[in-house]
Amino acid sequence: MAINTEKLGMILQNFVTATNDVQGAALVTPDGLPLGASLPGAMDEERVSAMSASMLSLGERIGLELARGSVDRIFVEGNKGFGVLTGCGEDAVLLVLASETAKQGLLMLEIKRVLAELKLVLA
Repeated sequence: MAINTEKLGMILQNFVTATNDVQGAALVTPDGLPLGASLPGAMDEERVSAMSASMLSLGERIGLELARGSVDRIFVEGNKGFGVLTGCGEDAVLLVLASETAKQGLLMLEIKRVLAELKLVLA
């Protein structure tokens, strides 16, 4: 069954435009291939996808080495905002970019909501 990348792109675009403080989102394969994205203008979708896969791989390795179990989420906090990497089934990873003013609890709730929607399309 083929993945409907157009539908995935629409879901991501709607998520970014409808969610306060979310600046971008990308859905990528664990190998770093883009499945869909709605990113700020200057960001390269393929580069972001490759970095997301690298972050996931490193995060999983750290989880194993530190005996923390499987990784649910990788959270990067900088002075200009957040990057949250979350698994979306076995075949995809969701990266969400949010501003520094984002409320983390609300952001995680919105990520959980969009993950459920994306998983339906990926199934």
